[in-house]
Amino acid sequence: MTVAKADLVAQKLLEIKAVNFSPETPYTWASGLKAPIYTDNRLIMSYPSVRTTVEDALAELIKENFPDVDVIAGTATAGIPHAAFVSERLDLPMIYVRSSAKDHGKQNAIEGALKPGVKVVIIEDLISTGGSVITAADKIQEAGGEVIAAVAIFDYLLGASKEAFEKVGYPLMTLTNYVKILDYAVKDPKLSPYYDKLMDWYKDPKAWSEIHG
Repeated sequence: MTVAKADLVAQKLLEIKAVNFSPETPYTWASGLKAPIYTDNRLIMSYPSVRTTVEDALAELIKENFPDVDVIAGTATAGIPHAAFVSERLDLPMIYVRSSAKDHGKQNAIEGALKPGVKVVIIEDLISTGGSVITAADKIQEAGGEVIAAVAIFDYLLGASKEAFEKVGYPLMTLTNYVKILDYAVKDPKLSPYYDKLMDWYKDPKAWSEIHG
């Protein structure tokens, strides 16, 4: 994937407000962490031109870096639409991984056909701690697939996710990340005075949260 396309994805996510910065009134994440940023990549589905840019970029990223992939997987629920669009572009089978197995029927944790030994790339919409996509990848491995990579649209670049992926050994690649998007966001005169404050969160989100909580 070209640098120009990565830059374009960052710009588009800001344009549709899939990524939002609020340094003075922080958001509260589900974990309780206070953060000056909130990301909702589900909005991508509602903007066809942006959706095309993102899905083309994901497909290109996978094709260039993992050409031996056999199956595209999506995490439930946010990764599912992107896995569907990308698998169509690459003409590959698709599966998706539930956060927990069904409590009826076959009690599947993985939906779709997963043959033993196939190489799988799993798609997530964003990476925070990395826990959900790693759990999904582990389920694929346990079912006989071989996860050769995880890819995502956006990465907060938190230390916790870096450590988690290094521990399990799944390669991770993303279209854009916190630092890249911040570089574009601070071109807005309303945000530019907060650059240092926004970078402080990235450097130590826990300490930032405690100070601004």
